[in-house]
Amino acid sequence: MPVNSYRFRSVWSVAAPPGEVYDVLADLRGYLDWWPEVREGRQIGEQAAELRCRSLLPYDLVFEVHHNTSDRERLLLRADLVGDLDGTVGWTLLPEGEGTRVVYDQEVVVRKPLLRLLGLPARPLLKANHELMMRHGRRGLETYLAGLRAARQSRVREAG
Repeated sequence: MPVNSYRFRSVWSVAAPPGEVYDVLADLRGYLDWWPEVREGRQIGEQAAELRCRSLLPYDLVFEVHHNTSDRERLLLRADLVGDLDGTVGWTLLPEGEGTRVVYDQEVVVRKPLLRLLGLPARPLLKANHELMMRHGRRGLETYLAGLRAARQSRVREAG
């Protein structure tokens, strides 16, 4: 694998039904609402957004995300990434008890010049940075989904 290529897989267990998780993950601009490292986002098309991400290390990654598969019935989301990261990313959701098993796969080439220059020496730091971002993403998603459920229950109580 070339030094500036990365393959990541993260698996999360989320205490929410797959349909609810899918709806949140499908809303690209909405990542700003729950993923701390997604610092900016703007819709650039019906199924596309430009995101700016930054984790612990002092650099931003800016890239476009273009959904190429949005299949709610099969609980699959796939997207192409273009920009500081080029490649693909996908979410596969599986029912797990009353919750959801979330499988995140990413295969990218880093295009940001500074990170390409640092290449091999920076690789362990970049991987650790990615893992931290994924932990924060899982926590953020859990918290966001819990807030949506609480708000829905509150509306039901008020209406009843």
